[in-house]
Amino acid sequence: MNIIGLGMDLIECARIRDLWQRHGDRVTDRLLTDAELVYVRRYVGDIVPRLAGRFAAKEAILKVLGTGWRGRIAWRDMEVLNDSAGRPYVTLRDECQRIAESLGITQILISITHTENYAAATAIGVGG
Repeated sequence: MNIIGLGMDLIECARIRDLWQRHGDRVTDRLLTDAELVYVRRYVGDIVPRLAGRFAAKEAILKVLGTGWRGRIAWRDMEVLNDSAGRPYVTLRDECQRIAESLGITQILISITHTENYAAATAIGVGG
């Protein structure tokens, strides 16, 4: 297994809260897949830390790919879900998948953490 890329992101939850309060479902519809939205909304209480965590995860993934958010990349080209044990995993689609394949990335490992005020994520792109 070879490490091909590393990405990390940290975001203030207040920034995501402001976006969500101003734009509501437009933000979640653009940022999250349907399955991610189910995950974020299933928790009672404040969804912003989990929403910010998904945002940070996707920013970290883009850093692994070396692209940033540009070109034909869409937020929904990356999906971050959790397995039955709670471990997050990444599925890429469309443009993000094409870029990962061109780099030789076969899997992206991801770790996400959040508090009331901050969310952070680290992503590692690995290949054969």
